Amino acid sequence: MELTFKKITHQDDIRSVYDYNVDAFSDSPDFKWSLEEIKREMKEGWELYACYKSQEIIAAVFFKEEEGSLLTKNTAIKMMYQGSGYSHKIKDFFEKVGRERKLKRIIHYCRIDNFRMYSLNESHGFEKTDKRLGELGQVVEWVKEISEKPKSNKKL
Repeated sequence: MELTFKKITHQDDIRSVYDYNVDAFSDSPDFKWSLEEIKREMKEGWELYACYKSQEIIAAVFFKEEEGSLLTKNTAIKMMYQGSGYSHKIKDFFEKVGRERKLKRIIHYCRIDNFRMYSLNESHGFEKTDKRLGELGQVVEWVKEISEKPKSNKKL
């Protein structure tokens, strides 16, 4: 089960991530899946990566550094690939980036009703905070302190 991450920087690549995934991803209370919103997120300092399984984009992830933390969020995995462990690969990727950049913690954002993400976050050692974001407080914040080395010997 291989998943590769490609940093998106060029306008054509942004368009391809958007076009390829326009039907796969739903909006979030803090983010509407549109080309303009993707570009706005990037202008605000969020790095965009496409998650590839072979030649197919199956998800998109965003992260940025802020005050010694790696802020993270991601789209859903394409339906046909859900339940195959790719969300765990995304969490491992976030932790690897955080360690490489010598950051103190990872802060992940997800919808308040995304119970699969709740379970995933808990299984990766994240703790839910009381902080709520978005107009109606529908985005939840999760925090994990980063250790210098992964806790297992699995390859990232």
